[in-house]
Amino acid sequence: MMLRPILLSIAMAAIAPVSPAPAASVTLPQEAPVPYPRPATPRPAPASLSLPANEAACRRDLDRLKVAYTPAAPVKAPGACSLPHPLKVTALSPHIAVAPAAIINCQTARAAALLMQTTGQKTALAHLGAPIARIRNASGYVCRRRNGQKRLSEHAYGNALDISRFTLSDGRRIDVRSYRASAERKFLKSIQSKACGIFKTVLGPGSDADHADHFHFDMRERSNGSTWCK
Repeated sequence: MMLRPILLSIAMAAIAPVSPAPAASVTLPQEAPVPYPRPATPRPAPASLSLPANEAACRRDLDRLKVAYTPAAPVKAPGACSLPHPLKVTALSPHIAVAPAAIINCQTARAAALLMQTTGQKTALAHLGAPIARIRNASGYVCRRRNGQKRLSEHAYGNALDISRFTLSDGRRIDVRSYRASAERKFLKSIQSKACGIFKTVLGPGSDADHADHFHFDMRERSNGSTWCK
């Protein structure tokens, strides 16, 4: 009978291996570009028993503020220009980059972060309609004297930060200089006035010719605890 061979053929076909279909090519979507500015990733310093207590506490504050920094090699220079615990700061918050990176001490980094995260962003939004995305570092640590004086500059201690430009999230650049009555002028004046108290010394346009094109902020301790804001 023909029925049996037919059933056997059907059964064999059912258990025969099936060749897999060729895999369809898949095009992976490209990673979306990160919008400007690229958020900075905080990089806290590793715990170290060799750090003085105040330095370790200051770095914990930077971590809480989400400042992006890495410990830099200690500066061993003759005289007072030595800097035992410098930091390389690349951002004062996840949204405020520092370019080029600033070599400063922890106390200066903390004060700059506090100023920019509070007054800086609020006054930028109030007067310019956009937040700060980047500050231009005009000077951090440098072993030099004050202009025309024998006394060392606070930069020689990593104790000062100069800012010459603010770049907003929409790409606008606000150079630190004198403006006529305008939103830019109000923005800069607000930062200059609010910095006094967070920093011990505040100089900028209107202070003197040396600071006509940048802010100078430093943490110089004075014997009477006073500040110098001009």
